[in-house]
Amino acid sequence: MTELRKVIIMRSKGAQISIALVCLILGIMLAVQFRTTAAIQATQTDGRIEELTQKLQTVTSERDALAEEVLTLRSKLSNFRQTDQALADLQQEVIEANMAAGLIAVEGPGIILTVNDSLLNLQSVENANALLVHDRDLLILVNELKASGAEAISINGKRITAMSEIRCAGTTILVNWDKIAPPFEIRAVGNPDMLESGITMRGGYLDQLKLLGMQVHLQKLEKVEIPAYTGSFKFDYALPVEYKEEAE
Repeated sequence: MTELRKVIIMRSKGAQISIALVCLILGIMLAVQFRTTAAIQATQTDGRIEELTQKLQTVTSERDALAEEVLTLRSKLSNFRQTDQALADLQQEVIEANMAAGLIAVEGPGIILTVNDSLLNLQSVENANALLVHDRDLLILVNELKASGAEAISINGKRITAMSEIRCAGTTILVNWDKIAPPFEIRAVGNPDMLESGITMRGGYLDQLKLLGMQVHLQKLEKVEIPAYTGSFKFDYALPVEYKEEAE
């Protein structure tokens, strides 16, 4: 019995030692695995941080480049707008200059004044020539319309410009070197009331024509169309001042 107990005790101690060794080995293995896992995690974390840092630097660089491009585009847009405005201003100046020169057709409120030879019997007066509309009559009427604020004038479709002439050529009248004949239709664009008041003032030139029996008809209209000047401008002696100074 005693021998059996000793054998059992020895076997029990051996089992305990084996279990202890297994536990020790298992503990060592767990410790190694833990350290390895921790090292791997640390390595992965460092790699991830480095990767994110690189991405952040890349994104920051792209952002700075885009910001610089935005500033450049804003500068270009500002220059374009200034250029467009300058072109628009220049175009408006050209249009106004062409209007003043009579090179483009215009329309607006104004009047149409029609004047024709007298209906009086030519035999009833000593000077029958006085009963006809002459170039001087048209010239005076045009000047009175200009003084009343007319911005554009035509006679029988011939635009009156700074270079226009109204003169007699035999039995006809020339306007811009074109022959015109009665009835004479004078169109003027401007304030209709001012034009009417200026041309029909009491004792004015139109009143004198009426006393001679001249046929006169006046219309105030909301829209009067006046054609463009169709002739040509030729300057043989006149030069702009700046060009003249440069030539000298």
